[in-house]
Amino acid sequence: MAASTVAMDARLVGKTSTGDSTYWTGLLEGFCQISSDLRLLLYSDGPVPDGVVLPPNARWIELPARSSRLWSYVQFPLAARKAGARAIHTQYSLSPLVGRHGITTVHDVSFFIGPEWFQPKDRFILQRSVPAAVRRAARVLAVSETCKREIAGYIPAAQGKTDVTFNACPSWIQRLPRSEAVERVRSKFGIDEPYVLTVGTRWPRKNFGLAVAAMAPLPQTLVITGKSGWGDQSPGPRGHAVGYVSTEDLSALYSAAELYLLPSFHEGFGIPILEAFRCGCPVLSSSGGAAPEVCGLAARVMPTFLADDWTAAIAELLGDRSKLEAMQESGFTRERDFSWKATAAHLDSIYREVCNR
Repeated sequence: MAASTVAMDARLVGKTSTGDSTYWTGLLEGFCQISSDLRLLLYSDGPVPDGVVLPPNARWIELPARSSRLWSYVQFPLAARKAGARAIHTQYSLSPLVGRHGITTVHDVSFFIGPEWFQPKDRFILQRSVPAAVRRAARVLAVSETCKREIAGYIPAAQGKTDVTFNACPSWIQRLPRSEAVERVRSKFGIDEPYVLTVGTRWPRKNFGLAVAAMAPLPQTLVITGKSGWGDQSPGPRGHAVGYVSTEDLSALYSAAELYLLPSFHEGFGIPILEAFRCGCPVLSSSGGAAPEVCGLAARVMPTFLADDWTAAIAELLGDRSKLEAMQESGFTRERDFSWKATAAHLDSIYREVCNR
């Protein structure tokens, strides 16, 4: 039994801390859809979150934390090894106590690519802890091919031991009939006119200022949703900031929007692209990081970060209904290229390889 036991850091499962939480919750959804005889031990500092369904081969283990850092580097790896885990899966950080059975997911290395996008303390920690984790790891997991290349470019120790485990659209994002979505957005947020949407935590890397500047000369409203971050700025003359919203409201916002804007300087993957695709919302994306890889041919990708160029592209697309409809159909097809089931099946084979070391 011990040879097929995997321990996962499940603290972000079911949480709301952006794409990292979606990744861990999505992995469990994927394992619910495949047949696996691996024994999954899901360690967290709290109980199973409401609404989270565990795979039949998984057991949730609540391990109270004295501090987050102590939990990551001491409590969790010691408990996992005591339970017989032969593979120990975390993200970004990886304790020396995992030995030769550690797996770490690195969602992106934007802290090297654009250090100015991070607060000094966060940048300092990431630039030191992630390379150390990669060096210790038996396997490194990237969430896109672009991410894999970038990790190896900044952390040479990743070469030869990095696999791609793609993200996918979370199950809780679902397309609503347009009339229902429009009515929900009107009644909940008071928005009753055509609007363009942008989504994400308002960090400098997300570059929301470009969306604000690009929409300023246009008659449509810019709806901005997501958690407040640092470096927040005014939503501008056309902006309507609605803050962090429920998954149901987010589905409605995507489903009723004319266009989704992803102005980010860099993405390790870009899950909102797939969310927009699923909800039938055409996408205008930057060329930052893995965004073009995820978009494929289903979205329009901008070669510049100039506001005037984005204004012209938005106006052109909103004035061409046939183009938007074609992009919508392409988006439906592209979103189906990614699935948590396929990702879990790939991860299952990686877990087995590490367990058998």
